[in-house]
Amino acid sequence: MTTKASGKLMSKKWLSFASLMLGAGTIYKLYFIDGAFYVQMQDFLGLSHTQIGILYSVSGLISTFGFLAAMFLTDRFSKKRMIPFALIGNGLAGIALATLPSYSILLAIFCGFAVFSDMLFWPTMLKTIRLLGNEKEQGRMFGFLETGRGLIDTIVAFSALGIFAALGSSKLGFQGAIIFYSALTIVIGVFAYFFLEDDEISKVEKGSEKNKIAFKGMMSAIKDINIWIVAFNVFSVYAVYSGIKYFVPFLKDIYAMPVTLVAAYGIINSYVLKMVGGPIGGFISDKVTKSAAKFIRIMFVITAVALGIYIMLPHESMNVVLAMIIALVIASFVFCMRAVFFAPMDEIKVPREITGSAMALGSFIGYLPGAFMGTIFGSMLDANPGMPGYRLVFSTMAGLAISGIVISSILVRVIKKKAA
Repeated sequence: MTTKASGKLMSKKWLSFASLMLGAGTIYKLYFIDGAFYVQMQDFLGLSHTQIGILYSVSGLISTFGFLAAMFLTDRFSKKRMIPFALIGNGLAGIALATLPSYSILLAIFCGFAVFSDMLFWPTMLKTIRLLGNEKEQGRMFGFLETGRGLIDTIVAFSALGIFAALGSSKLGFQGAIIFYSALTIVIGVFAYFFLEDDEISKVEKGSEKNKIAFKGMMSAIKDINIWIVAFNVFSVYAVYSGIKYFVPFLKDIYAMPVTLVAAYGIINSYVLKMVGGPIGGFISDKVTKSAAKFIRIMFVITAVALGIYIMLPHESMNVVLAMIIALVIASFVFCMRAVFFAPMDEIKVPREITGSAMALGSFIGYLPGAFMGTIFGSMLDANPGMPGYRLVFSTMAGLAISGIVISSILVRVIKKKAA
């Protein structure tokens, strides 16, 4: 291959990667609009806490079963069509949200967000990232993805807040922020259509043959025990990840940290650490441990020990800055793992033609903690107010990290057998 041809391929690769990163950093802004505009949802949509909770519970069920459907869809339809369709569809649903509709229509819109983002976009995006990089680049590809998402998350969220403030922090400002999210998602969907290439499967002419190939890939993924091991490894990381947001109320309740500082900590905890953890996790797993599975096992050990120490610290008399720094360090460990937790799909030698099914199965199992860990942690805090509740939450996180050590050790053993 000539240098010119090689350079052209690299340009296509990184343009594809950029479109995926932009899509991943924007598509969830509408679905999880409560992250920045929870109070506005109450004020301008007239929702109670319970109604907002129901919105996410119902759409969460759609997401859960959507990941199962994605096992067939991601290998049946080309990413060149699937990803733009998901982004544009999500944006159009956002425009409907900007009309501030009735609650029944809101339920339908949020179920639409679940379909477009979790069922159609996310597993297809993971499949595409895996296929863009060779076996030596998996950690870095997924790590850079998390970094890019964190950067885009931060810029887009603050831009929407700026629009809301510029329009008087009013109902019009809320609608303006939603339209901004929606328009941006649609534009990125169009961009993705031009910079993503068709899958090989799209060259099969007969629809019935496509269905057979996709169904065969789905069944192959389900029968592959190694894919399930990777999926439960993702599950363990995501279960621990589900708890790091409770450092925010912990610092407010136990240390009486001012609201402004708590908000600043929340931004760092949600977005900045994603930018930092992504490249660090990717680089170490590719260049130092030379295995994402080994890297995750090491990080599980460090996280479990760090949480155990954090629980025993004298928080009643400790300096708030020190408590905040240690919490951020622990959270960064988790983000490093989260950045590369799908990379072991390449280490277990998943056939590339069933990558979509494998990623969808991994997403279905791996993201399950999002459907129930919040309820578990919340009930712990309600039943045990103050420091006892937080110690219980952090102890549970440490226990989940220990279970992660066991699962990642099994995964490392499987990878060694594959290599042998």
